[in-house]
Amino acid sequence: MKPYLIAEPALRRLELTITRRLDGLLQGEHLGLVPGPGSEPAESRAYQPGDDVRRMDWNVTARTNEPHVRDLVADRELEIWALLDATASMDFGTAAMEKRELALSALAAVGFLTQRTGNRIGTHLLHGGGVRTLPARTGRPHLMALLQAAFALPRTPPGVAEPLLGVAAEQLGRVVRRRGLVVVVSDFLDDPGTWEAPLRRLTARHQVLAVEVLDPRELTLPDVGILTLVDPETGRRREVATGNARLRRRYAEAASEQRDAIGRALRRAGATHLRLRTDRDWVRDLVKHVMRQRRLATLAASPPGPRGGGDVA
Repeated sequence: MKPYLIAEPALRRLELTITRRLDGLLQGEHLGLVPGPGSEPAESRAYQPGDDVRRMDWNVTARTNEPHVRDLVADRELEIWALLDATASMDFGTAAMEKRELALSALAAVGFLTQRTGNRIGTHLLHGGGVRTLPARTGRPHLMALLQAAFALPRTPPGVAEPLLGVAAEQLGRVVRRRGLVVVVSDFLDDPGTWEAPLRRLTARHQVLAVEVLDPRELTLPDVGILTLVDPETGRRREVATGNARLRRRYAEAASEQRDAIGRALRRAGATHLRLRTDRDWVRDLVKHVMRQRRLATLAASPPGPRGGGDVA
């Protein structure tokens, strides 16, 4: 999305798009992008008829030989931090939008779907000028100012040194003190060895959602004859003869291995992984991800069934 389009009406249109399609699905007391109890454990007490058996405190029950449940103290105000990658590699797109525009849309989705419930949101903006931090606050005016700042970030000229994603994640870990949700939106094209450890340290204290954005031309080369490729970070140009089938196959294999390596690093770091593409309906992909995570959370919270495979009379 170009800077001259960054105006209040444009953000309002994006807000309508997000809320019309996702409202009611991702709403509730908590964000719901990464399912969780949204609460802190309190004291155990004796079980009473009608208590939720999923809150059984089995350790205390075993020690006392009496059923106990653990009460929960709801954390009504969730603190959300977003780390947005707006470096030069994000200024690329060959489909419906650029990767940067898709990343900004994902950030807006998180913001619009949480600000109405009183949650606080802050951002770490990673771009050619360094890392800019906008503190976590509540309210629509704050969210609109945050999105305006993110959308208005200038493009980085080729050859300008940029901070690494891992460095920004490390800085974010020092800024965010209160336990909450951290959303990292990036193409994760930096060497995974530079960002996996900082991300793992974030997941040790917070729920972390990693939103990977990619473009189809990063996965395959089209057969269009001589193609001029430009590295957005260095400005280096290279002409490639895409008519070579062996070259296209090797490119696709290397790209697939790169994406697999990113997925493995995110799993090792303990982050929830959501992949969005510039040539797909990103809202639909977001919905599918949320529904899948909610099903997994429901299965994990369900009490085990009776043993032995038979019915209980």
